[in-house]
Amino acid sequence: MTFEEFSQSLGQSEPPVTIHPIAQALWYDAKGDWEQAHEVAQSREGTQAYDHLHAYLHRKEGDRFNAGYWYRRAGVPVFSGSLDAEWAELVRTYLN
Repeated sequence: MTFEEFSQSLGQSEPPVTIHPIAQALWYDAKGDWEQAHEVAQSREGTQAYDHLHAYLHRKEGDRFNAGYWYRRAGVPVFSGSLDAEWAELVRTYLN
């Protein structure tokens, strides 16, 4: 699935079932369902990719302290760009 196809899927009522769970979480996030996205992040705590998702979600929530904790757990630097740019980067990573 391409990024463009993923973006178009946001008009549907459910995320595509064949994509990575992190991409599904980002689909829910884009649809305004932060809680569902957060559940996915919590489902595999301790896994770097899921901890990175967790960091992004808490950054989006505005909880910089908690986000910093999750970025450290994920082993990645705090994203310095916009939330939209981080979302797009994560989507592109987990669509491949």
